[in-house]
Amino acid sequence: MPIVETFSVALEALRANKLRSLLTMLGIVIGVSAVIAMLALGRGAQQSVKDRIAQLGTTMLTVVPGQQRGPGSIASATERARLTLDDAQALEDRGKVLAAVQPEMVRAMQVVFGNHNTNTNIVGTTPNYLMVRRYAIEYGRMFAASENAAGRMVAVLGPQVADDLGAPSGAVMVGETIRINGAKFLVIGVLAEKGQTGGNSNPDDQILIPLQAAQSRLIGRDRLRTINVLAPSEDQIPATMAEISRILRRSHRLRPGQPDFFTIRNQADFLVTLGETTQVFTWLLAGIAAVSLLVGGIGIMNIMLVSVTERTREIGIRKALGATPFVIMVQFLIEAVVLCLLGGTVGIGVGTTASAILHRTMDWNTSVGAPSILMAFAFAAAVGILFGVWPARRASVLDPIEALRYE
Repeated sequence: MPIVETFSVALEALRANKLRSLLTMLGIVIGVSAVIAMLALGRGAQQSVKDRIAQLGTTMLTVVPGQQRGPGSIASATERARLTLDDAQALEDRGKVLAAVQPEMVRAMQVVFGNHNTNTNIVGTTPNYLMVRRYAIEYGRMFAASENAAGRMVAVLGPQVADDLGAPSGAVMVGETIRINGAKFLVIGVLAEKGQTGGNSNPDDQILIPLQAAQSRLIGRDRLRTINVLAPSEDQIPATMAEISRILRRSHRLRPGQPDFFTIRNQADFLVTLGETTQVFTWLLAGIAAVSLLVGGIGIMNIMLVSVTERTREIGIRKALGATPFVIMVQFLIEAVVLCLLGGTVGIGVGTTASAILHRTMDWNTSVGAPSILMAFAFAAAVGILFGVWPARRASVLDPIEALRYE
């Protein structure tokens, strides 16, 4: 029998049992749609990491206090030496391959404006914060170097802070006076919205003030949380890291062999590490979703075995008319594969739609890629072949005489 006729007979058998075919496909639809949606979430998470690192800049290095003890671990607070303003000044004065040095001291404090108040991070920093961290001013201006040197009590708000303080827009806050931990600060600017693209902290929920004002009026010490350093280019990152280490070790008079009291973090390393983490998470989610595909495949095998039993006389008649075992096997295999491919097609549509709904309603980052669709479709076809072989072979080896006697 020609393959076209075999294919036609297989489709006719499926059409004869529409409801059973639809219910059988349901397991494949659920499995494929789940795989598509989970992979979309994973790809979205990876893209969020890349966007966040791009916002920070791949040439930015972060120096934090504490010796690196292992992958991702830092020495405890009691074992940490301090990063101080003197360390930042040493880097500024002695650095030859440092494009910019931007120290930060941070503390969470209460901010009051009128009858509104909020708790947010107060960041004492230098005027080059915008350049190093890739922020922009939407309203007003950034404080100048002279204002930082004089310890002027001025502030630049993040857009989330302006909203939490009841301002209808950021422009309204420029020129107003707020209280930070009881001290009056004049608002001179509002940052442009950056958006939270990953991590636990919100880059829009902070207030920038001059470093000298933070030290003398609010925090009362010169201990820094971080020192951010810009390398001139990605190629010069190793040289910049080496120079940072050399300057800090020399300023603290560390002898050769003594461990560093600081750790230098590279944004590119963050990208690789977080990318690998999200990729593992993506495949874990996809693996869990693939279980439903296997369950759907078992359902198809079960239904095909029932179909073989129900059509035993039909198989016997076809064999008596000259159909070979191979033709019989191909017919039942086609039925199983068609069920899976139709289910896979519907599942791709459902999964893509679900991803779009998650993005719009819950603001989750999702990204459906062609490799995900091709993989899910191929997996659906493989399930049809894998779980259709046994029923198809069982039909092909039936004895025609015994099949004709079957009631």
